[in-house]
Amino acid sequence: MKIFLLGLITLVGSTCYSQNEDRDKSELYKKYREDQFYISVTYNLLNNKPKDVNQNGFSSGFHFGFIRDMPINERRNKAFGLGLGLSTNSYNQNISILETNGDFVYEVINGSEINVSKNKFTTYLVEVPLEYRWRTSTATDYNFWRIYSGFKFGYLFYNSSKFKSDIGNERLSNIDAFNKLQYGLTLGVGYGTWNFHMYYGLNSIFDDSAKLEGNSIDLSSFKIGLIFYIL
Repeated sequence: MKIFLLGLITLVGSTCYSQNEDRDKSELYKKYREDQFYISVTYNLLNNKPKDVNQNGFSSGFHFGFIRDMPINERRNKAFGLGLGLSTNSYNQNISILETNGDFVYEVINGSEINVSKNKFTTYLVEVPLEYRWRTSTATDYNFWRIYSGFKFGYLFYNSSKFKSDIGNERLSNIDAFNKLQYGLTLGVGYGTWNFHMYYGLNSIFDDSAKLEGNSIDLSSFKIGLIFYIL
């Protein structure tokens, strides 16, 4: 009889524990979302380069921010993500930006006439990423496959250019010819913490007031690199 009672108590306790555990897991899954801080490092390329324009050196980008995850299905592995972040991007290339009599002049540098040690422009943006997010994760599994595709808006709040040569140096900032609004497509693909990241700019870095030999400078940005997600 004592053995029977002991077995019954054990069975009831095990059942109650199992029910509580299932209830806890159910609540955990209901609240599960992938809110994330992100840090990204990219190599920045320029698209639509005019004739004789080329890049030199390493053009880098650093990006960080936070994305709010909004699941749209019961399993919560599909979601929309909306975020806010900051981005800084440098572009080493051979278009000089010089100021003459209050006007900005854009010219392709002739390497045979001028010895240039540095020539780049840099942009600083507040960014708003909007993503559609698919993943194989669960509420308790932190290593999973993900494909995050989306759109990113960027507001340019500061820019600068730096020119160093054997005939002189010039550093400029807040050049009006940079487009204030910059936007493009994004893609993040990978497994676990580190993932491949890409940004394809859909509009020009400069507005129509920036001219090179009488033509608009329609350079756009293409960034590839790695993105690191932190829960």
